[in-house]
Amino acid sequence: MKAVTYHGKRDVRVDTVPDPKIEQPTDAIIRITSTGICGSDLHLYEVMGTFMDEGDILGHEPMGIVEAIGPEVTQIKPGDRVVVPFNISCGYCWMCEQQLFSQCETTQVREQGKGAALLGYTKLYGQVPGGQAELLRVPQAHFGPIKVPEGPPDDRFVYLSDVLPTAWQAVEYAAIPDGGTVAVFGLGPIGQMSCRIALQRGAGEVFGIDLVDERLEMAGRHGVHTIDAREQDDVVQTLQGLTDGRGPDSVIDAVGMEAHGAPLGKLAHQLAGMLPDSLSQQLMERVGVDRLSVLHTVIDAVRRGGTISLSGVYGGAVDPMPMMDLFDKQIQLRMGQANVKRWIDRIMPLIRDDTDPLGVEDLATHKLPLEQAPHAYEIFQKKQDGAIKILLQP
Repeated sequence: MKAVTYHGKRDVRVDTVPDPKIEQPTDAIIRITSTGICGSDLHLYEVMGTFMDEGDILGHEPMGIVEAIGPEVTQIKPGDRVVVPFNISCGYCWMCEQQLFSQCETTQVREQGKGAALLGYTKLYGQVPGGQAELLRVPQAHFGPIKVPEGPPDDRFVYLSDVLPTAWQAVEYAAIPDGGTVAVFGLGPIGQMSCRIALQRGAGEVFGIDLVDERLEMAGRHGVHTIDAREQDDVVQTLQGLTDGRGPDSVIDAVGMEAHGAPLGKLAHQLAGMLPDSLSQQLMERVGVDRLSVLHTVIDAVRRGGTISLSGVYGGAVDPMPMMDLFDKQIQLRMGQANVKRWIDRIMPLIRDDTDPLGVEDLATHKLPLEQAPHAYEIFQKKQDGAIKILLQP
């Protein structure tokens, strides 16, 4: 089969690799019809490649048709159309019973001190072959795959793998009061959907902050009050001016370590990428190379007694947190990988609604064949050609 494979910093290729096979009785094989490139994949494309091996198959946002199932898989059958969550969870361990599926104890990568294994995401999370491929072996398929109806296009459902549950959890953790205000920093796919979900769930006003024209325009057409960070001397003061001087009730950080305008963080990323893997891993894990300017701005922006929800990924040991400010402002802070299947029952009715209340069919800016994956990664990383969300279609 063809698959998108890692070969080094900013070097992904479409290679011919062996077809996956059923290895465990709880496995399934899926023929991929659509698979997304995530902002988290750009971390691998840039600095986190130190945790990758050449030839690793990328991707954690797949959907497709079931080709084969193991003997213990009964909830799906060949021919079913399914979406595959990015985290691999068993559904029956103690953590899964708490609906903390991203902390599944059956697939937990204990040797790395991490939570549940993830599709296509480094040695830190199990080094499981990913879904940017023609075929995918799905572990724990007795529980994970989400059946979806035939008919509507893939981009009605594919975001159930990651984008929608991540954004839903971000809004849930943000604890926005009914009719309250929320600021979303970063208008990539997660930020876009966080804004739409917040409005759908009763937020009075949603502020979306970014510095990319296409992202701001997309958010604006979905009812978001957009703020162009390039035009503001002080985003915090701007938000306070729009919220009676207090700041928004809640803030969602949908940026993480991809933040722009942080030259020291960018330099650290570049240095980490030049080091031998053993030293680079230590830098990532212990010293920290994150771009924390947005996180510190988020802490300044939220009102006293407000809530911060972190959905952006911060890799490594971050710089010291401003604990005095967090304490003094009585801020609540929640974060974590999305517990995908926890939120599906709440999201699915909105996805199946023919009126498309979340605008899921207005998110993908590019649908490209799998063979164009190297080009897709390049324009996504460089934010060229209006790339906001890219779907690869084998």
